[in-house]
Amino acid sequence: MSARETAIAALHSRLVESLALRNPAPVVLRGETVPQRIPAGGLVVVRDGETVEETPILSPLAWQVEHRAEVEITVAGATPAARNTLLDALLVDVAAAITANRTLGGAVEWAQPGSPAFEDVEFEGAAAARAAAIPVTLWFTVAGSPLA
Repeated sequence: MSARETAIAALHSRLVESLALRNPAPVVLRGETVPQRIPAGGLVVVRDGETVEETPILSPLAWQVEHRAEVEITVAGATPAARNTLLDALLVDVAAAITANRTLGGAVEWAQPGSPAFEDVEFEGAAAARAAAIPVTLWFTVAGSPLA
């Protein structure tokens, strides 16, 4: 498994583990499409993202990789206030989960959540939802090739 895949899988696992403590717990997925029906605890989707920078380190050859994954959070609620409250609580919990274990169990050298971008989401025939996307920068070093 590549270091990139290991890092993203570790981010997903960390969120599954940490957010399971909420009541009701959100559903945490990786790379899935957002369904029309949002669970009561919300929906968290980890997206693979993209590599932002690869810096070579010589003798022996290694690469310092900066990869930006994305965590999308979508919540539903009867009122805008209810949606905003749940979304804010999930944003705080996601940031706390990452900052409590910045190496994601040793999969990365550093993980840094960024500022969220917000969006109101509407599905035909379904209640309105509120969403936020959080960039999560993952730094790690690989030997030989940035694809390793």
